[in-house]
Amino acid sequence: MCGDLDDEDGLEAALYARFRAHARTLLKGRSDDPAGRAEPTSAYMDRLFADALARCLRDGDDAEESRRYDMLAAQPIVLARLAGFLAAHASLREDPLRKVIEALMHGYAEAERIEPGHGHDHDDQHGHDHHGHAYPHHDHRH
Repeated sequence: MCGDLDDEDGLEAALYARFRAHARTLLKGRSDDPAGRAEPTSAYMDRLFADALARCLRDGDDAEESRRYDMLAAQPIVLARLAGFLAAHASLREDPLRKVIEALMHGYAEAERIEPGHGHDHDDQHGHDHHGHAYPHHDHRH
């Protein structure tokens, strides 16, 4: 039983370390982008994403080592709640729930494509890159 707890602690530490490496890669990649390249709304979204990611990283790093994984596991729940709250105030013509779900799925997949130390992913099949953010830019109005 004690060995099971050690295995679980090791897995949680490895998962937090993976998050930390990916977060730092995304944040570093964002600072490598030339200023003024993005549209104002996209630039705002990039900054907001980077601010939230930096806050999540900072909160985890500031926590006791034994609590870091628990904080990491709680953060997406809080941010999803916030995303739902914000989306509930958008026009239904803009299909806010669909956009939130697509952004959530993109962010989930993005973590698998990051090359640590390189700063971005290579999934450019959809015509644009994702330097430091996890959301689609395309319009889903029909």
